[in-house]
Amino acid sequence: MLDPRQHQKAPPAAPPVTAPASNPAPAASPPAGAGPDTGAERRTPARRHSGPWAVVAMLGPAFVVSVAYVDPGNFATNMTAGARYGTLLLWVIALANVVAIFVQYLACKVGVATGRDLPELCREHTPRPVCRVLWVQAELVAMATDLAEFVGGAVALYLLFGIPLVPAAFIVGAVSLVLLALAPEGRRRFEMVIAGFLLVILAGFLYQSLRTDSWSGALAGLRPRFADTQSVLLTTGMVGATVMPHVIYLHSSLSRRYGHASAARKRLVLRANRTAILIALGIAGLVNATMLTVAAAAFHGERSPRSAGYETLEQFHHGLGTAIGAGAALAFALALLASGLASSGVGTYAGQVIMRGFLRRRIPLTLRRLITMGPPLTVLALGVDPTQALVLSQVVLSFGIPFALIPLVVFTARRDVMGPLVNRSVTTALGATAALAITGLNLFLVQDVLLG
Repeated sequence: MLDPRQHQKAPPAAPPVTAPASNPAPAASPPAGAGPDTGAERRTPARRHSGPWAVVAMLGPAFVVSVAYVDPGNFATNMTAGARYGTLLLWVIALANVVAIFVQYLACKVGVATGRDLPELCREHTPRPVCRVLWVQAELVAMATDLAEFVGGAVALYLLFGIPLVPAAFIVGAVSLVLLALAPEGRRRFEMVIAGFLLVILAGFLYQSLRTDSWSGALAGLRPRFADTQSVLLTTGMVGATVMPHVIYLHSSLSRRYGHASAARKRLVLRANRTAILIALGIAGLVNATMLTVAAAAFHGERSPRSAGYETLEQFHHGLGTAIGAGAALAFALALLASGLASSGVGTYAGQVIMRGFLRRRIPLTLRRLITMGPPLTVLALGVDPTQALVLSQVVLSFGIPFALIPLVVFTARRDVMGPLVNRSVTTALGATAALAITGLNLFLVQDVLLG
């Protein structure tokens, strides 16, 4: 940006009275390497950074993030909760969605304020051993995510076309590679495809909800309570399926291209992002809640809560077809397929951000996709129950949340990191409360498992 003193040294031939007072100084361009979308930021018209245009511009990244909140793991945990306990745990989905909106806003904020994503900040501000531990757990979280996505997509192909699970998983991997070809160079195309998948998932469950009138009396489930220790285990899985650690890393990376903008521009971007996150994650929350209410309306009450009558994705699919009709079963399978395909691409993209940020290394997305296919293919080849694998993967994700959330809260509370966008005391307190609550749930789960 030009120094104002340069105008004072202008040649005397140009009288001061003739100089246009409203001439704006040229805006500083983001430096090379600020992120994969630096070029896109330079091409964005200025009017898109204020008002409705700004919200529209931020909806793409918000939709990419929101797909992770309706991945196949959500199908397993939410519908299992509805079948076993009716609408008892609806409050868990509502509370977890509020926490997710708050967490994703902080993730976006750290990228906008610093021009760095969360893994990069961990590498720069933590000792090397701590950074390596954080990287290892982040990779384990990414593996658990891949397990849920591949298994869910493979089950959907089996339900729709009768394709055996292992070949179906290879098909899911191939389609995810096509999706990844759209990112990051074709980021807008990638965002549009992911948003389309989200709409397919939403439409599928809204259809099922209308057929079952699933929301009738469901609001009674917003009163916080548990039934037994198994409901606590399921709650932990539901939180892990709703607050996703890998997209905390991803969202901070998607927003970091604004890190070298002016303070006023950053505040405009953050306001637009807050609205976009509310819209996108609001849709994801509606989908999750509808999953639970549909399962409660279709299955709960036919057997005791501990019955294994409806506990697998195949049983849910068959049960919906029996209770509601073939259209509901088809809508369920199509929504599951859209979820598996979309979230698999997002998960691999997040894994690339994790490795680049923590280690300053990157591998081709195609190679990473091929490597991460190993664990889910092994699970399917060994004949492990897909739904049980999905539920357990969400529990693993829940254990990974504090490792992402605690550094996020710490960095956003540091003025030397965030500058004028540092958290207020209330924001930091809310973040710390969320981290402690999730950690407490996990410790309770460990105690329950170890002590029987």
